[in-house]
Amino acid sequence: MRRAAQYFAALVALSAAPPAAAHHLMGGSTPSTFAQGLLSGLGHPIIGLDHFAAVVAVGCLAAAHRAAVTLAIGFVLAMIAGVALHVRGATVPNADALVAASVIALGVLMLRWRTMAPGAALALFALTGLIHGYALGESIYGAEPSPLYAYLGGLAVVQSVVAIAVVRVVRRVTEPRVEPGLLRLIGAGIVGIGLSALMQQIIPAA
Repeated sequence: MRRAAQYFAALVALSAAPPAAAHHLMGGSTPSTFAQGLLSGLGHPIIGLDHFAAVVAVGCLAAAHRAAVTLAIGFVLAMIAGVALHVRGATVPNADALVAASVIALGVLMLRWRTMAPGAALALFALTGLIHGYALGESIYGAEPSPLYAYLGGLAVVQSVVAIAVVRVVRRVTEPRVEPGLLRLIGAGIVGIGLSALMQQIIPAA
């Protein structure tokens, strides 16, 4: 439980941190080269704390399933699809608020820990991935094919690595089976991150 407390403290500290400007590595500019697209894809979901919290939550929830890696990859594929929807001109009102709400929902599920059926988990992760992918697509909207494909590749790689790493860490720390207490502690931190992000949408900084 000491490790669990450390993870919880880290998440709470992160929830108080200010978000990176527009979650963007390019200073608000659309990537124009392959390298810029790749770096943006690799870094975007890491510097965006709400997106990072969602990936952590997905990894934690997936860890309770034998098909954890498949569930995590399903989330990543849905996220890529969400980016594609944005790039192709789809409009989703209040996308940032939906992102925050999805983070809160994932955290609440961890607080109320109940093992979901694999199909329900996949549906939840796919919906979450679509929402977050759409929001992430704003940074690459209007880019040329080369940086766009590089962005998608970088995004898929970093999301997969983080989600699968979380699955493995949770399983290793809680062997022989996932410990609800750990997930509830981390879930509390994730709810805090989601609430912080939502408040920033309701009461934007001056």
